[in-house]
Amino acid sequence: MTIKPIRSDEDLRRAFRHLEKVFQAGEGTPQADERDVLVTLIEAYENKHCDFGPVDPVEAIKFRMEQEGLVPRDLEPYIGQSGRVSEVLNRKRPLSLRMVKKLHDGLKIPYESLMAGVR
Repeated sequence: MTIKPIRSDEDLRRAFRHLEKVFQAGEGTPQADERDVLVTLIEAYENKHCDFGPVDPVEAIKFRMEQEGLVPRDLEPYIGQSGRVSEVLNRKRPLSLRMVKKLHDGLKIPYESLMAGVR
């Protein structure tokens, strides 16, 4: 495939269709190079044309929990006792800076994903 700039939503759809074909390419292959270039072009287009809005910190935490197979009790070292974990997950208590730092350090959740709810 000849790689071209992404200038429209149709170009974006075409790029995604091709990305699906080369996504699993082995490192060091021409298809892997193609994949890397396509990902960069797609990200650039989306950053310029798509407003995804701010990340919800609770959703970021829940996403990491799902990824890692964690349950609320596993968050106690980062957030505090089970009642506090429940309050955070139910959006009744905002994250503190201390919680953000612990979640970032312990679960590798990006600061940007956690900072929207900090007071």
